[in-house]
Amino acid sequence: MSVFIRHTPDTVPAAARPTVEVVRRRFGHLPAAVALMAESPELLTGFLAANAAFEASSLDPVRREVVVLTVGTRNECHVCVALHTAALTRLGVDAELIHALRAGTPLPDARLEALRTFTLAVLDHRGAVPEDALRAFLDAGYQPRHALDVVLGVGTYTISTFANRLTGAPLDPPLAAHAWEPAG
Repeated sequence: MSVFIRHTPDTVPAAARPTVEVVRRRFGHLPAAVALMAESPELLTGFLAANAAFEASSLDPVRREVVVLTVGTRNECHVCVALHTAALTRLGVDAELIHALRAGTPLPDARLEALRTFTLAVLDHRGAVPEDALRAFLDAGYQPRHALDVVLGVGTYTISTFANRLTGAPLDPPLAAHAWEPAG
């Protein structure tokens, strides 16, 4: 039995109501993960603000999704992996790339693989990325700004993955086709 409340638009704390309404209109329903995060209006607002900043970053949509899926698989968040698999599918990304991201295996595109590897280095070294890993990222054609935008994405999706795991957020039915379980 979970101690976390899966709120409805009528039961969310007053401070979260405007935010929940925006999310509900965007998705056409109230996603379970948001309904659970709404218990802390500050967490929900903070995550959504960080997400908006990440979406405005120098990384294009596919590269942002590479960062998100790398964080999601590393942190074993089935909700994030399913949601962002759906996003990559909508973007028309090759199924081989999506499969590799979900499996945590090298990507078929060298530049995207450099991004995935750098994201893992940020996670593994808690930001203190070794010089050779940073150099490999920059040698793949990325700029210092991109490295910092990866940090923004890691921070944003650490919030989401940790909150989803803590609350036991279930997968919403529209994402069932993209369900994911961590290996082993």
